[in-house]
Amino acid sequence: MGIVNIKEKSSIPKYKQIVASIEAAIVAGTLKKGDKLPSLNSIKNQHSLSRDTVLTAFNELKTRGIIQSIVGKGYYVNSVDVEVNHKIFLLFDEFNSFKEDLYNSFLFSLGDNIQVDIFFHHFNQDMFAKLINDNAGDYSAYVIMPANLKNTGQVIERLPQDKVYILDQTHADLKQYPSVFQNFKKDIYQGLEVALDKIKSYQKLVLLYPASRQPQGIKDGFQAFCEHHNLTNEIIDSFSNRTITAGELYIVLDDKNLIRIIKHIKEQELLLAKDVGIISYNDTLLKEIVEGGITTISTDFNLMGQRLAEMILNKEFAQVENLNRLIIRKSI
Repeated sequence: MGIVNIKEKSSIPKYKQIVASIEAAIVAGTLKKGDKLPSLNSIKNQHSLSRDTVLTAFNELKTRGIIQSIVGKGYYVNSVDVEVNHKIFLLFDEFNSFKEDLYNSFLFSLGDNIQVDIFFHHFNQDMFAKLINDNAGDYSAYVIMPANLKNTGQVIERLPQDKVYILDQTHADLKQYPSVFQNFKKDIYQGLEVALDKIKSYQKLVLLYPASRQPQGIKDGFQAFCEHHNLTNEIIDSFSNRTITAGELYIVLDDKNLIRIIKHIKEQELLLAKDVGIISYNDTLLKEIVEGGITTISTDFNLMGQRLAEMILNKEFAQVENLNRLIIRKSI
């Protein structure tokens, strides 16, 4: 008897019987990791099946990571963990403390028997395209964080549309995909609006905005807020060769520059909140503690991870704007 067994009168679809046969062979040890499977044509001919039936079974096992295909050679056992029901491709821009909260919440909300493979494109267009191209067809779901990269829709369209989920930033050419996203322009505008009375005690607002890594919406929302309230403002891309001046309020988008500005404030013998203010983007446990607490504008990354997991598990199409809020602490 071969590895694949088909019962003609069974109510179970034949492609499911192929899947179950291969899983049973793996559990029994008949098939081990690295072993080659019978070819599509051999299974098709032996059991008088259509090629599409066999291919459907193999594709299901492939997207769960159980088998892999090698061009010109055939299909091989890739994993003996047959309990895996979903294999998810997760493409982040970079990893940091708040992305870790998002990642952990996502994993916890998915539950058991789901494999998540995480990759990083580091804001590199070529790396973004390569990672998607190299992994197309190997996963049951693709979670993509496009960041501020251009023309991502042209790359992502190579994936099955019903398996793609967009995370954190979304673009005009990605409207056809389900997403959990931040509305950066609205979020920074509304966050600053809540703190308007405190902001007015400073002479100038300074946005530290490295354009290569940050959403355009943050810059747009900042400019709209300053224009609406007629506030003196400046947008800079780094702290290089800058002298901090009393009366400035800095809006800082990443943690490295947050530490740099705190260091500069101390070196210039200025007082945080009295002489110079800071509003940071994306809340972390560290920001609750540093310098008595740093004011933040932040989305709820735990909620983002949870909502994304629900959408994947329920195969739900939704475009969800994630919650965002200002947390006022002692830095302004």
